[in-house]
Amino acid sequence: LVKEMDGYSYSERPEWRDVVPMEQDDGPNPIVSINYSKEFRDTMSYFRAILAMDERSQRAYDLTTDVIRLNAANYTVWPFRRACIERLQMDWREELEWLNSIADENPKNYQIWQHRRYCIERLGRDRKIVEEEMEFVNSFLTDEALEDHKNYHAWAHRQWVMKTFDAWGGEAEFIEQLLEEDVRNNSAWNQRYFLFKNTTDMSLEVCRREMTWALQELSLSPHNDSAWAFIRGLLLSHSIRDFPELVDALQTYSSSDSPPVGALELQAELLLENGGEDNRLAARRIFERLAKEIDVIRASYWNFRAEQHE
Repeated sequence: LVKEMDGYSYSERPEWRDVVPMEQDDGPNPIVSINYSKEFRDTMSYFRAILAMDERSQRAYDLTTDVIRLNAANYTVWPFRRACIERLQMDWREELEWLNSIADENPKNYQIWQHRRYCIERLGRDRKIVEEEMEFVNSFLTDEALEDHKNYHAWAHRQWVMKTFDAWGGEAEFIEQLLEEDVRNNSAWNQRYFLFKNTTDMSLEVCRREMTWALQELSLSPHNDSAWAFIRGLLLSHSIRDFPELVDALQTYSSSDSPPVGALELQAELLLENGGEDNRLAARRIFERLAKEIDVIRASYWNFRAEQHE
């Protein structure tokens, strides 16, 4: 719910008498007129007027606060607010603190996260600001009240901060904490791969270390697609046979009463890696089994894989 504006409407304020408000033009015969509140119409009419005048003043900045309160998704108001801050040479630290105060109410608002990035770009030379920003995103992603541990905007912003300001410290521990709470947290698995890809040379030695960790996590939930996707990422630059520990795990999982899709697929690919007619036919049978029994919803894909090895 939108909070009521404090004090008088803009049309009743003496300091705004010199501004002629601009009503919204819906044309002569609007099909469906939106029933805006009186406050919304009043505020937006004055914002349109100020925008047309390109008045970058303190009152214009204050007006943007009300516009955002009424509709934080208004993408026009945010760059104008930044223009006002630049012109007035305002403190970007204070702007960031204001953003913190409205973050919980708008956790998935594109404009707010973009504005936040803009603030950090202006303040990022201060290492303390970067550390505080990482702590902010930490708390945002672990806030039980928000229940939003997979917020795409927060994760994307986190990755930008890390890569832009080389802020990689403590990330592995943070990810492991999240996976300890929810081993199926696909965002945390993705972040682990992002960290691994950006901070290592992805050598076989490093990948084997990561494979050992991934298989340990996978043992907690063998049907976890996120874990299998992570494992496939490790295989982008290496073969399955480079990981004896994985080969053993594939044999175990594939022969279980309820084999994971990821295990069967990699087992088929291992057979193809090994070469030979018998292995090719065995791999084809696995793809056919996936289509008919295990992963019927993607039967067309598995049939396609099987047909590739006729």
